[in-house]
Amino acid sequence: MNETILVVDDEPKIIKLARDYLEKSAFRVLSAGDGKTALAIARREKPALIVLDLMLPEMDGLDVCRALRRESDVPIIMLTARAEETDQLVGLELGADDYITKPFSPRALVARVRAVLRRAQGDVHQAGIIHIADLKIDMGGHRVTKSGEPMYLTRNEFKVLSMLAQQPGQTFPRAQLLEHLHGVAYDGFDRSIDSHIKNLRRKLESDPAEPRYVLTVYGIGYKFNPHLE
Repeated sequence: MNETILVVDDEPKIIKLARDYLEKSAFRVLSAGDGKTALAIARREKPALIVLDLMLPEMDGLDVCRALRRESDVPIIMLTARAEETDQLVGLELGADDYITKPFSPRALVARVRAVLRRAQGDVHQAGIIHIADLKIDMGGHRVTKSGEPMYLTRNEFKVLSMLAQQPGQTFPRAQLLEHLHGVAYDGFDRSIDSHIKNLRRKLESDPAEPRYVLTVYGIGYKFNPHLE
């Protein structure tokens, strides 16, 4: 069966454009013009990926993303008419997998959809479990526990944490972490990594302002603390 893509936008022209190109690429396309309808369709149809506009009537895209992330790890590409980094960062902090700005090339949208699906479907880490202090990272199961308590991480947060934790003490530049998340052709911005780190610290650290696990190497990037007890 063709993979199902849910396109959420209040502009019919945008939905038609996305539908035409996605269907030509052998995807099954569902659509919604507002956030509440989008949530209902997502829960009922379980799409493989959601293209989600930021500005929606009644319930905006950020609220939809927040609601989805409480119950699902479905890949989300945030669609926004604004190019400011703050919009993109908020979406990424809420768990969106990628973003694309309007006006966009429909071919670029199809390419992004394929890339995000490829990462999601091929995101199977090597088997094994990493034990560091009170953290347990199950690479194959995609699970993290702290002192035995399960922690919910988004796909990208898990990928960042597992990459750092596999080599404690090694500094990873932001560009290298971006490449790990999105591939060599990704044209994102460095601050998106800062957003994922902020989320990780909020979830992992007792005091995010004084991080114990993921440390900042100023002017370069991040590393996992090699001196945890």
